[in-house]
Amino acid sequence: MLDTDSRYRCFQPCCHPDTEGRVNMLEPEEFEALRLVDLLDYDQETAAGQMGISRKTLWRDLHEARRKVVEALVVGKRLEMAGCADSETTDCCCKNPECRYAADTPGERQTEL
Repeated sequence: MLDTDSRYRCFQPCCHPDTEGRVNMLEPEEFEALRLVDLLDYDQETAAGQMGISRKTLWRDLHEARRKVVEALVVGKRLEMAGCADSETTDCCCKNPECRYAADTPGERQTEL
């Protein structure tokens, strides 16, 4: 059985990260569309039914999510999932001490590489 309860909510490249601080925010409905279609291999009709939305809406969410992921991979933008519970208290919710976005104190981002 595949564990789909991901604790990893923020991603950025380790090599040559985007120095302009640009972020792609993956909305919860986009994340769920990706999870259902690309990870769990649901067809779009089944995924749309599971989410309680039309196939057209699912397709738009899926298309936008894929664009954001590809842009993060190709351009090096940071990718964050909206709604991350930890993002309310810190600037970075990845809990990685090596993360250049991790704050020494809440609300303060590191800027050095």
